Amino acid sequence: MNFEKFLSDFNFIKSKDTAFVVVTLVNSQGSAPQEIGARMIVTSTGYFSGTVGGGKLEMAATLKAQEFLSSKMSGSHFVEWNLQTDIKMSCGGVVSLFFEIHNPETTWNIVIFGAGHVAQELIRVLLRLECRITCVDSRQEWLSKLPKDDGLKAEFSKDLPLFVSKLSEESFVILATMGHSTDLPILEEILRTKSFSYVGVLGSDLKAKKVRAQLTGLKFSNEKIQSFFCPIGENFGNNTPSEIAISVTSQLLRVRDAKTLNQKL
Repeated sequence: MNFEKFLSDFNFIKSKDTAFVVVTLVNSQGSAPQEIGARMIVTSTGYFSGTVGGGKLEMAATLKAQEFLSSKMSGSHFVEWNLQTDIKMSCGGVVSLFFEIHNPETTWNIVIFGAGHVAQELIRVLLRLECRITCVDSRQEWLSKLPKDDGLKAEFSKDLPLFVSKLSEESFVILATMGHSTDLPILEEILRTKSFSYVGVLGSDLKAKKVRAQLTGLKFSNEKIQSFFCPIGENFGNNTPSEIAISVTSQLLRVRDAKTLNQKL
């Protein structure tokens, strides 16, 4: 498969927001049915496009890719096979395949309400990590300031609380809108309808007390009132957008890794 065809197929399947695996032949010894660099794309239903050699090797690679997808694995994995003993092919040789798993269900999804100064800095830090970011705002002029990146989706919405219903509960959600009056309705909707992996509200200690007092007045339980971070970020750095972005990223990583560890126990 030439690169243009591969890129076209890759972008097409990625746009469908479905799970898939890119399989690449990265090394071979002896007789191998394809050139190093050959690639194919596999979905949960099977072969999609490309080739790493056809026949038994391709079937084995397809089944392995489907195995990765069904087990909800993430990341990338090397597999080395002896063509005779492992694949039962007549030709001799050893191949190394690289499996890159693209699974929306295991992707670290971060949703940021607000595209202001802190969000602009935070997004630029997060784009260096393996995550998928959605930034939602009612101000198109601020959304247009965001960097252009495949890992970032800018969403315009006139009704930010209503957008909450579109989000997976695996998401990490940050509220950093124009201020308290626009953050609170979104937070109320979250506490009433969702249970996200992380919820953080940008603001000071004073804002945190005010928000929690208002939620108490709205008859939310103490468990709900204590279920989100406010202020957000680790306890270091100053109040500049760039340093807030670093402290918030640190907190997100800490919560993500603790959640992953608990899932494995």
